Amino acid sequence: MNTVQPAGEVRIVLVGTQHPGNIGSAARAIRTMGLDRLVLVAPERYPHPDAVAMAAGADDVLAAARVVPTLADAVADCALVLGCTARSRRIALQELSPRAAAARLLDAAGPAAPVALVFGRERTGLDNDELQLCHAAVHIPADPGYSSLNLAAAVQVLAYELRVAALDRAAAGAAAVEARREPPASHAQLEGFFDQLGDTLEAIDFHKGRAPASALRKLRRIFLRCDLDAREVRLLRGVLADAQRMARLAGGRGGADG
Repeated sequence: MNTVQPAGEVRIVLVGTQHPGNIGSAARAIRTMGLDRLVLVAPERYPHPDAVAMAAGADDVLAAARVVPTLADAVADCALVLGCTARSRRIALQELSPRAAAARLLDAAGPAAPVALVFGRERTGLDNDELQLCHAAVHIPADPGYSSLNLAAAVQVLAYELRVAALDRAAAGAAAVEARREPPASHAQLEGFFDQLGDTLEAIDFHKGRAPASALRKLRRIFLRCDLDAREVRLLRGVLADAQRMARLAGGRGGADG
């Protein structure tokens, strides 16, 4: 297969797909563009003969497809996760065009850094909790008077942009991106950091009675923009551990004085 991601894995993730034929059509769509990594998150009906029929020969993609229970499982090792959505949500994410998304995915992909492009359910798309796991959103600028885009068609649009971006880079003979000294932080590493950050803010009484969700969402966006590598996440977690330790000591002294 003439793949378009020689520097690393570009993963297409379908969440909660309701119609098995759409899984097959999506497999066909990515196969024609040289992609072959498909992950299915809790599909309603799979395996299914309709998926095989609609794949139209892209059987290798279906055979290699992984099925996982949650989106977090699908992207835990990914350095970049982009979620395709047709509607504005309460989760404030940077919004990318398909072309900009393709460029960002290819920039981030590396031998130890899979990247993921996530598509939601046919009727409802990705929910807010799932979008929270994404670094940015991708919006296809369809006609606002008729913006209903079939799932497989949306996958085809993004797969095409990835193909064109990769071919343009190859044709221009662009120099390879300088290897990072440290691998980028995985999705699981970042989520562990965010969990510890939330615990630390509680320990130091940062919220002072206010609801913590809003502050944590803003802090997530700040840190996700920083493109942290694994060493930087370890350093930040060390700072948080010390802050938690000092909060426990301060609490102990307060108890002794009382």
